[in-house]
Amino acid sequence: MIDTIIHSEQWLAYAFAFLMGLSMLIYGLLDGYDLGVGILSYYAKDKKESDQMVSSIGPFWDANETWLVLGVGILLVAFPKAHGIILSNLYIPVFIMLIGLIFRGVAFDFMSKSDNRHKKDWYYAFFAGSLTTALAQGFMLGSYIIGFEIDTLNSKLFVFTVSISLAVGYCLIGANWLIMKTTGDLQKKAIQWSKLSLIGAIICIALVSIGTPISNLTIFNKWFVLPNFYYLSLIPLLTIFFVLWMYLLLNKLPYSDDRYCWLPFVLTIIIAILCFVGLVYSFFPFIIPNEMLIVQASAANSSLMIIFVGALIVLPILLGYTFFVYKVFHGKTTDLRYD
Repeated sequence: MIDTIIHSEQWLAYAFAFLMGLSMLIYGLLDGYDLGVGILSYYAKDKKESDQMVSSIGPFWDANETWLVLGVGILLVAFPKAHGIILSNLYIPVFIMLIGLIFRGVAFDFMSKSDNRHKKDWYYAFFAGSLTTALAQGFMLGSYIIGFEIDTLNSKLFVFTVSISLAVGYCLIGANWLIMKTTGDLQKKAIQWSKLSLIGAIICIALVSIGTPISNLTIFNKWFVLPNFYYLSLIPLLTIFFVLWMYLLLNKLPYSDDRYCWLPFVLTIIIAILCFVGLVYSFFPFIIPNEMLIVQASAANSSLMIIFVGALIVLPILLGYTFFVYKVFHGKTTDLRYD
């Protein structure tokens, strides 16, 4: 199959599908934690805790959204047919997501600069924008999984479940980010948030894992036929292993010297990657579930080759910049201030 793809020049379409998936995964991980911090900021006990939480994501949150732009850009230029269908079906949730992102961005800048009379309002706007964005993205993901056919009660319940699940997942990675970036009482509170989010994530992963093959017969046949079932069972087994590892670790944190404070965040990334791999396997080689193949949706090979050259230039720069930012601003967060 691989030889056929290479010699038929279909590799360009699959290469762009990989780059698009990679961009969306990186976006979900990076912007996921700062959306999670935004949602959890509602539970901060006072302004000082809120400022610490905002400060922990300050150098990163805006750049994290670049990966969303890259992923959507690849969808637009490399898969124009799929772009039209997907965006047409997701017009309203995309609009709602953009409103949430705007609220979050504006609130982020104003919460530290406004006077005390309006400061609390901007904190609420930051929370509301983060939650709205997370729920809208979850709705889009759930709609995509079922092929945009939200016409029955079961399909609506499934999309609602995925929407809540993504928000809970963001809270989990956001709490684990705070464990890594903060100290003292806020870190202890973040550990408790992580424990609660982990329980919610376990329930959500179970519900979505059960609901996805039930809602899509093609996915059911890919996962539950022999011998595929034996090989694929490694994904849920590894997920269970890392979830248990995180649960046991959270019950021991924080250590006196703050060692392993980074490990829950890394474990969350691994779990998310496993879930993403399972999702990709479920739909490959379709770009729109049960409707359009990757090669059917792709642009002409001559166009893809030109775009591919550009991607080879842009992607290393974006990866290098991301690594540089996280390297420069690593370590514990400091007080939020604007000089």
